[in-house]
Amino acid sequence: MVQRSVQSIARNVCAEPKSALRATLLAEREAQSEHASRARTDAALAERLRAVLEERAVRCIGFYWPVAGEFDARAVLTEWLASKDATDAREAALPVVVQPHAPMVFHAWRADSPMKSGRYRIPVPEEERVVVPDLLLVPCVGFDADRFRLGYGGGYFDRTLAAWPAARKPVTIGIAYEAGRLDALPRESHDMPLDAIVTEAALY
Repeated sequence: MVQRSVQSIARNVCAEPKSALRATLLAEREAQSEHASRARTDAALAERLRAVLEERAVRCIGFYWPVAGEFDARAVLTEWLASKDATDAREAALPVVVQPHAPMVFHAWRADSPMKSGRYRIPVPEEERVVVPDLLLVPCVGFDADRFRLGYGGGYFDRTLAAWPAARKPVTIGIAYEAGRLDALPRESHDMPLDAIVTEAALY
């Protein structure tokens, strides 16, 4: 039933409110997270993400703590951090909501970092060491052929990127599942395409 709903909305996506599309895609993603094939899907996505990160000469990657059936990138980031050599000062970081409806900051993260509950009960590092990523892994509920992203509706990533110093804009790579790919998303004036999107099947 959920899959039929996704297909129905996808055919008329530009006429549908983002909230309806978001709810349907989230329901589908959470249902798939319990499916036996999800492990294979995540393994394929992880392999593509590793390849993308290997091609990028970046020092600090901002990512996200997985919620609502999202792909868990922590193992890939842990491997990426561990592969540094003596001249390679790699860091990873998680976003922190300082206050509602404001740009986020990023606090340094390691696999063994003590964590605490942040806003919306999403874990954040206990140590509040602010870093500035030069690449961001951005979770996508859905995405379209032009690399526009459907998020959760809070606007936190949009506000954070809008406030970023122009000279230090990070590379933005969306993390998504193929099930969330649509021909076109409804767009607003502030929406900007991501630089790339990685799924279990392709790099867009």
